[in-house]
Amino acid sequence: MKLNCVVNGRRIEREIDPESRLLDVLRESLHLTGTKEGCGEGECGACTVLMDGRAVNSCLVLAPQAEGAEILTIEGLSNGRTLHPIQQAFVETGAVQCGFCTPGFIMSTVALLNEVPDPTDEEILAALEGNLCRCTGYGKIVEAVKLAASRMRGAG
Repeated sequence: MKLNCVVNGRRIEREIDPESRLLDVLRESLHLTGTKEGCGEGECGACTVLMDGRAVNSCLVLAPQAEGAEILTIEGLSNGRTLHPIQQAFVETGAVQCGFCTPGFIMSTVALLNEVPDPTDEEILAALEGNLCRCTGYGKIVEAVKLAASRMRGAG
């Protein structure tokens, strides 16, 4: 079957297996490898992308469900060599650690800050609860979200 959608602002049309996952289409067909497969069960958040503005685990989305949708991946955030403020905040605070989970955390943060520009610690933790990191105690990640939120509001 054909899949028609918009990925990172670019309209795409691809022939896909109707049983493929959105994650597979992104990584294998579109070569957008920033979206990672961790658990394949929707438990770790490494594959988080935005679909029509909502954070979703792309390992749980069948590719045909993305028909007509707007998909944003980690590759769609930066502007050339200029990092998105959220990406920059993760780098500056040391929240990247090994980096495997980072794209998922950043995409979950994008979804959060699009809805709640000045989140509380509790709102941050709730928004990120579906993302797992094996390298850190999450302190630097929360710090990165706060820094990005402040900068995106023009407060810092």
